[in-house]
Amino acid sequence: MKSLITLSVLSALSIASSPVLANQSETNNEAPNSAEKSKNIEHIQIIGRDNKLRKESGSATLLDELILEKYEYDDIHRVLANVPGVNIRQEDGYGLRPNIGFRGVTPERSKKINILEDGVLIGPAPYSAPAAYYFPTVARMTSVEVVKGPAAIKFGPNTVAGTLNMTTRAVPDSFEGQVEVGLGSNGYKKLHGHVGNSVSLDSGNLGFVIEALHTQADGFKDIDFVENSLFEKDTGFDKNDVMAKVVFDHQISLFNTNLEQSFELKLAAADEVSNETYMGLTDTDFKESPYRRYAASQVGNMDWDHEQVQFTHRLSNDSLNVTTRLYNNTFERAWRKVNGFNQIGNGAIDRTLQEIVANPNTEVNQNYYQVLTGQKNSEEIYEQIVVGTNDRSYYSKGLQSDLKLSFELAGFENLISTGIRFHKDRIDRDHFEQNYLMLDSVMTPDQIGTKFTTVDYEETEAVSIYLADTIQIDDLNITIGGRGEIIDSRYQNEAEGKNTDWQEKESKTWLYSASAFYTLTSELGIFGGVHEGFVPTSPKQNAEIKPESSVNYELGLRYNDQKTQLETVLFFNDFDNLKESCSFSTSASCTNTAKLDQEYNGGEVDVTGLEFNLQRRETLTSELDLPWSVTYTRTHSEFKSDFASDFELWGDVSAGDSVPYLPEDQLTVNLGLESNDWQLNLLVKYVGSMPEAAGDNVALSGLETDSYTVIDLSANYYINANHTVYFKVDNITDKVALVSRRPFGARPSKPQQAFIGYKYNF
Repeated sequence: MKSLITLSVLSALSIASSPVLANQSETNNEAPNSAEKSKNIEHIQIIGRDNKLRKESGSATLLDELILEKYEYDDIHRVLANVPGVNIRQEDGYGLRPNIGFRGVTPERSKKINILEDGVLIGPAPYSAPAAYYFPTVARMTSVEVVKGPAAIKFGPNTVAGTLNMTTRAVPDSFEGQVEVGLGSNGYKKLHGHVGNSVSLDSGNLGFVIEALHTQADGFKDIDFVENSLFEKDTGFDKNDVMAKVVFDHQISLFNTNLEQSFELKLAAADEVSNETYMGLTDTDFKESPYRRYAASQVGNMDWDHEQVQFTHRLSNDSLNVTTRLYNNTFERAWRKVNGFNQIGNGAIDRTLQEIVANPNTEVNQNYYQVLTGQKNSEEIYEQIVVGTNDRSYYSKGLQSDLKLSFELAGFENLISTGIRFHKDRIDRDHFEQNYLMLDSVMTPDQIGTKFTTVDYEETEAVSIYLADTIQIDDLNITIGGRGEIIDSRYQNEAEGKNTDWQEKESKTWLYSASAFYTLTSELGIFGGVHEGFVPTSPKQNAEIKPESSVNYELGLRYNDQKTQLETVLFFNDFDNLKESCSFSTSASCTNTAKLDQEYNGGEVDVTGLEFNLQRRETLTSELDLPWSVTYTRTHSEFKSDFASDFELWGDVSAGDSVPYLPEDQLTVNLGLESNDWQLNLLVKYVGSMPEAAGDNVALSGLETDSYTVIDLSANYYINANHTVYFKVDNITDKVALVSRRPFGARPSKPQQAFIGYKYNF
């Protein structure tokens, strides 16, 4: 990291565009005006901010800063309620470890979508271990963008579902800043501030922005009997984020062409300590007290640190944009949690936590259940509770360059976009376990100490390229694109006596897309396309495990008359092979070292759906507007063949079974009232029930999550240009829903939470 910082400082500093914007704004057929500094943010966004009919041939959604500020959400799950085609499995209620999928892909740890920050892969190890145990804090983002459909071919390695890009604060044109203070129920506190400025020099413009964010909460769950515990008694979290950018931009002449050149250095660091657990509840206990946590969960704790360095260089004019990024991200975490029971000793019976919590009333399971809840002490050796700490370190680093060029050829306008990325990432696992005794409802470590269970690493070097050409023929825009992924990976078991357990793999994949947009009128257009989907296997998987692959189709209509915006899309994802991996968060059986991170083939699956988004603003009086929107997603999925799997998310699958954690219906309605001095916004979201498992003969066969409706309310009052106060209530009706039985038992939605905040702008 030090070498990257040194290189960046020596090179100078700047504002940059994310590949997402650089890649996607090309499809608007409008070259960015890089001479205007205020347009810089446009370069890192998928969708332009004007009111014209967008002509990109693919589904894309932009949630800009004005939308994000309406509800002041810290939870990316809640933010994405306004994006059609998104499927989510909630877990902790705060969105600390998001589970996000698009168009039917498994949402588990968001590992099948590309997650970008300012256009750079931000997952801890996107190729080697894509499960997103780190996720950027959405409260410091100025926009959130989702790209699905053929445009996904430009962003890899995962092209099945789509890409989520989050944009951080840009360097301002002049001096500005803000301080925000917020308080809420359940001990919630927020302190957020930023300051930035730009000055003109003889040689160009120099600017900076510094931002810091602190959030914390005591949590909304209560742990059984923890008076004498060695561990924290609350169930909350404490998070910190700091970011700094420095920018230098100026004009140069190259080959008799005037160009804007900019350099940016971005440095960021974040940390979190959260007393989170994988332990849920039995269904009976959930009905009686949904916010309860068993005594055994008092050990639950996540502790992570993340650091980021990114250096960006950009050259641009009206027809050319070349953006090059050098990036390095490191992430370290340790998650201590209950894994199961000791399998040693007379009377020991092989029972996973999922099986115990799913059926606690059998004679054997009841004994274990009483130990988990602190009603019974650990009297036998097999009643000792195994607590595992998954200690992991990651890095993700690389160099990527994206080029966009517009020109006329044979009388037709062409817009070429191409890019190359050299990427390397790695995960090092140092997992260890220790037995604990439940003594008078207090978790007490044994005297033997810890033992390592998993010591290995997986690393990947990848070269990826893409090329797309958009040709405008009168009212028709046609885009042909392709992507290549050349992946070299290695797995090494470093446990004692396991040095011979290793594997090296090489693979090359070429993917293609074709799409078109036809302008019917200045306000209405239709679009459609097809592209190939791909999710690579991890380095440790053998040849029997196939990459996830699909052919994806979409057909849509888009309308914009400046007052009304409509986009509706029919999509069909034809999976040749659906792939899933065994992780602690998906299955209790994955606490078995032999199964951890093992991937499984699911064969052919069809996912079909409808996405609908309508936005409109009504003028009630000269001083009062009523903005409203409706977002709806209908999805149907089914496995196409029978197969038996010991993976707990599937089990014995029959043709026609649904993919788990994919609701058939989702609906979000936004209603607002806005004047020059205040805003009032109401969000109503409905989510249908979801199956917990696909087939039979697994612990959660036949069970579903609750369907539920949540209502959020927010209000903003602008005292003057410098002072703003806001008030909001999440889940205003205080309804509780069972949103998942993974990991290890029933989990509730977040209860009612009220907030009040104040912002001072300077």
